[in-house]
Amino acid sequence: MRVPIKPRFRRFAAGGLAVTIGATLAACSGTTGGGGAEAEFPSETVEIMVPAAAGGGWDSTARAMQQVMESEDIVTDSVEVFNVEGGGGATGLAQLQGDQGDPHKLMMTGLVMIGALEQADSPVSLTDTTPLAILTSEAEAFVVPADSQFQTIEDVVEAHEADPASVTFGGGSAGGSDHLVVGELLQAADGDPSQIKYVGYSGGGEAIAGILSGDVAVGVSGVSEFEGQIESGDMRLLAISTAETTDVAGEPAPTLQEAGYDVDFNNWRAIVAPPGLSEEQASSVVSTIDELHSSPGWDKALEQNGWTDFYRTGDEAGQFVEEETTRVGELFEELDL
Repeated sequence: MRVPIKPRFRRFAAGGLAVTIGATLAACSGTTGGGGAEAEFPSETVEIMVPAAAGGGWDSTARAMQQVMESEDIVTDSVEVFNVEGGGGATGLAQLQGDQGDPHKLMMTGLVMIGALEQADSPVSLTDTTPLAILTSEAEAFVVPADSQFQTIEDVVEAHEADPASVTFGGGSAGGSDHLVVGELLQAADGDPSQIKYVGYSGGGEAIAGILSGDVAVGVSGVSEFEGQIESGDMRLLAISTAETTDVAGEPAPTLQEAGYDVDFNNWRAIVAPPGLSEEQASSVVSTIDELHSSPGWDKALEQNGWTDFYRTGDEAGQFVEEETTRVGELFEELDL
């Protein structure tokens, strides 16, 4: 069942970003003037780039889209998913920009990329794409190996307060959502987020290996990326980042707020196309994604992966990306990352 959520936002002015993304997404949903008959889509193989290594949240989302689009005949041709690693998504984003005007070249993205690009002070930006839809939202999970000395999230915070160098956190790219939620936790605990010892991995598979091997003391990522290890007993779940709990491996998950830390943090994922699409092209691609979103197969994918349906297109999606982009920039200043 789809359960709508209401993430916490902080509103700031975002200047040209609101105009660029809002106008593009409005065009996608047909809320602006002009336009005409929708361009035929797809007319060839659809390629979905995952700008990270295999095994992570972007990868699993793209492959779920591939499976549903093909199995439910949403596309007439095949869907190809491929991975491009580097720079927290910056390498893939730069490659996408070279496909200007091609509606068959799509890319997964989300909060992780905004943070990673901010961390790297990257010259490329999500404003240099054609945003199509926000797809899902998910709680972040804090986990440890089963034999860890840490039994609760409070144990982790106390150890960090006593000696920041003694606790190594690990997750996705530096500056991404996993890094940011650690900063929010330590800020809520009146700690010093600038003292975070953090290891960024290029994909979910590498992060899981690093956690289980003891290279990092505490793993942080989307709940779905760790659920198998939690269910098998290889990892212990300490807390999730959202205010509302959810079942993880069949049990209600403890939350950071229940532990006394005022954090309500959601990760999200989206799909974008290269820059330079016409209104007709963008509208036609969004119509296909609408069909995906309304399919029984997508409902099943959401349930199986523990993803919350967070579908947005048009001005609503543009406003959301605007707020998130500005919020991340503000967080970097607040947390001194």
